[in-house]
Amino acid sequence: MEVPCRTPSGTDPAPRLTVFPLPDGSGLRVGGEVGLATLAQWEGALSRAAREARPVYRLELSALTFVDVAGTDALAAAAQSLEEGRRIVLQQPPVSLRRLLDLFWPGIPTIEVPSS
Repeated sequence: MEVPCRTPSGTDPAPRLTVFPLPDGSGLRVGGEVGLATLAQWEGALSRAAREARPVYRLELSALTFVDVAGTDALAAAAQSLEEGRRIVLQQPPVSLRRLLDLFWPGIPTIEVPSS
């Protein structure tokens, strides 16, 4: 039986967040983790999304591995600031993000999560 090894606490690399524009310009591809160390970068990306004039802004999140409650709150706040007729579409969000949205921010009409 193989036992997985972990790096001793305190030597783990700092969490990273990568944010790139989608090739068609319809939104952003986000990867990594959203937590205390990357929250400001995440909020900046969401602020950019909220400022865009397009009615649908896509966040492709298949490479996102973790989002904490503060990161989910930032997403909810950005979505709630959108003008009528606009929405943020979350493509392939991590299950944890879906659960947090369902638990604490259910039914925000400006966030769309397509069925997989």
